[in-house]
Amino acid sequence: MNQPDSVIDQTCEEILISSGLHEEAYQRYGLGATVGNSYIARFRAVAKRYPEKDKSQILTDLIATTPGEEGRWFAAAKDLQRYDLALDLANRSPCDPKTLTRAARDYLDTEPAFALGSALAALRWLSEGWGYEVSSADVVEAYERAMDVASRMNRVGKVAAQILQIVQRNESASTLFVRQSLQARM
Repeated sequence: MNQPDSVIDQTCEEILISSGLHEEAYQRYGLGATVGNSYIARFRAVAKRYPEKDKSQILTDLIATTPGEEGRWFAAAKDLQRYDLALDLANRSPCDPKTLTRAARDYLDTEPAFALGSALAALRWLSEGWGYEVSSADVVEAYERAMDVASRMNRVGKVAAQILQIVQRNESASTLFVRQSLQARM
């Protein structure tokens, strides 16, 4: 009665697995029984526990368990090289801007469209007030990553216009902070 639901789910899952009912274990308890320090850790734990399952399906199932928190699965989608899905998730609900900026930096050469989408999403979430201990340097880095990719893709004008639209969207404190951080660069 005093046990967390995840502990009960783990026990029920183990009983079903030991009975050879892997699919039923996955469907009924597999997603709820697995806990982790982060969403990507949770994904990896489920994927490890069910190696016979398609990893993309596992991710889709996990995303469905957290409505309104889709952006938190960005790193797992990126890990699976599902870049379109990762960007969709990052734009659907809040995603850590620093994670997005790192992705923009890391994928600048290999996946430029993904890098650009990540940098623009970072700027959007920063302008909407998301992020932990955000500084002007974080804003500038996201901007520089976006412009680096834009330069490589010969889209500087278009990307600059998109960024201008983001920083002029409204007059909230977070948007003003982003605008002031970029004032010398725009």
